[in-house]
Amino acid sequence: MRVLLASTSPARLMLLRQAGIEPETRSPDVDEDAVVAAVEAHESTLAPDAHVLLLARRKAAEVAARLAADDPAFDGLVIGGDSMFEIDGQVLGKPLTPEVATARWHAMRGRTGVLHSGHSVYRLRPGADPVEAHAVAAASVTFAEVTDDEIAAYVATGEPLHVAGAFTIDSLGGPFISHVDGEPSTVVGMSLSTLRRLVRELGVEWPTLWNRS
Repeated sequence: MRVLLASTSPARLMLLRQAGIEPETRSPDVDEDAVVAAVEAHESTLAPDAHVLLLARRKAAEVAARLAADDPAFDGLVIGGDSMFEIDGQVLGKPLTPEVATARWHAMRGRTGVLHSGHSVYRLRPGADPVEAHAVAAASVTFAEVTDDEIAAYVATGEPLHVAGAFTIDSLGGPFISHVDGEPSTVVGMSLSTLRRLVRELGVEWPTLWNRS
């Protein structure tokens, strides 16, 4: 069975590969800020779990629709995801600049926040309507009391600039995290146990997705 990851995230791709799946990939054509703004114009500000679920579903839906039009013979799954980090009720996306990343690490060290990860999976079959399953997973992350020099060195690598919350658990940032309460893969970018549950809800057994030796 084919698997397509509706994401350009290297972390999500790595997770699937480590789980025995070599997916196809497509970048979703979704203006995330516009999607959130349109919803919040009619509702109150989205909570982090609603925010990541909204974007995960929009990304997966856009790619699934485009794929069904481009490749009507596609028989498999489309997986979309989105992640946000929350600490003290404040949602932290990608810092993008060294100054913002440095300030965040000074504020986060020695403290605990929550990584929210939204998941959306579409089952596509020729001649059948697409079916979707979705869910949100969360894991709390406690940071070590890192030093100013460690923060400066980590920011200088560039790694924290383009990841939600300005940290990773599976790369250079891993030693600066002292505790995770929840599934570690959620912090990387996608809960594998949640993904398995959604896949099974769609009538697909997880081992049938294994395609890597």
